[in-house]
Amino acid sequence: MKLLSKALCLCMALMLTNAAPIDPEETGTAAEEHAQYDRCSGLEFDAITPDEKGKTFFFKDGRLWSGFDGPSQPVGDVFKELDKFDHVDAAFRMHKPDNLQDHDHIYFFLGDKVFSFYDHTLEEGYPKEIQEDFPGVPSNLDAAVECPKGECASNSVLFFKGNDVYVYDIETNVMKTKMWPNLPVCTSVLRWLEHHFCFHGHNFTKFSPVTGEVTGAYPKDARHYFMKCPNFGHGGNYTVPKCSEVTLDAVTSDDAGKTYAFRGPIYIRLDTHRDGIHAFPISRSWSEVAHGVDAVFSYNDKMYFIKGDQVYIYKSVAHYTLIEGYPKTLKEELGIEGPVNAAFACANENTAHIIQGNEMFDVDLSATPRVVTSKTPLPISDIEAGLCGPDGINVFKGSHYYHYNSPMELAMSKIMPRPLPIMSAMIGCQD
Repeated sequence: MKLLSKALCLCMALMLTNAAPIDPEETGTAAEEHAQYDRCSGLEFDAITPDEKGKTFFFKDGRLWSGFDGPSQPVGDVFKELDKFDHVDAAFRMHKPDNLQDHDHIYFFLGDKVFSFYDHTLEEGYPKEIQEDFPGVPSNLDAAVECPKGECASNSVLFFKGNDVYVYDIETNVMKTKMWPNLPVCTSVLRWLEHHFCFHGHNFTKFSPVTGEVTGAYPKDARHYFMKCPNFGHGGNYTVPKCSEVTLDAVTSDDAGKTYAFRGPIYIRLDTHRDGIHAFPISRSWSEVAHGVDAVFSYNDKMYFIKGDQVYIYKSVAHYTLIEGYPKTLKEELGIEGPVNAAFACANENTAHIIQGNEMFDVDLSATPRVVTSKTPLPISDIEAGLCGPDGINVFKGSHYYHYNSPMELAMSKIMPRPLPIMSAMIGCQD
């Protein structure tokens, strides 16, 4: 559960509420500057990149925006060594080319120079000629973005200049030039939540980093998705909860390592903390259970959603496709009667642990039909969510969680362990 203790952020804001207005006390040059650099007016960005902690920076001329809301500030306030430049050509975040195990770094490109920053500090030896770090990559770029292995054939960087795309393999230093006629000329490119976005004007277009193919209704207005602007938005007005009010309906990790937390009609990807933690409507991925779930667990490349007395099973691949013939009743699928409070399954095991009240039912998932193999009382009643990870079990109740080393310890324990409060530093809630 190290992922939860480091990255479980229940920031229930979909970055879709109103932006902060100009301070009424702000006058003169400051007000004029604010008006000139109001991204909600429809600016075309010079570059966009996340930093090492997942905060996204937007650049225009010699200014930047930190995150999805708030006013701009001089670039030099955050990246001191860039304060003398009136713009950046391109920027992206990536591991250093000579050490793929190293920390994340941000690369900035200006003319024929490249700057490498770690923790917002310029690294020794920089700036360098672009050719020193990326042989064959041209100067005066329009945009750049990382493309890790799995999304591209190898760990790569995509460099954009006019209609040309330079695909640079950071392990072999081999570069291939491509032309993607279906893609607009990108002034900035962002990899966010495992997708690639080309920004042009105040619009963006999602594209395949392998073929440049554009699928879907694009372009779209960036102000609906990547910043908080008045009269724009693509969802509700969720707010960051107080730590004392945090609750979970369910949490699970699939076989691909994707970890999700569910609360009401929204879900959060916890394993994408490098891109920041963001909330989305459940309907975005699982339309049949759009208004909330009682429990979720993962098994054999499938995700099991329990809602009322129904079980919905989705294939974890192919964008979580609901398996034909579902939903089915809890009794038919898992051999138990509802309702259910929580559920979890551990990797490399064939057992689903279903929690009702103060009892846990173990269901053999390898049996046909599936049957309950044991029923045990628990030291904690009304558990709301559970997750099995490499270092044991965490079960959640209200704004606290309890840790056990194994399902057996949870089942056999007669004494309730000390509750661990969910803290602001842990999940980003409000103290």
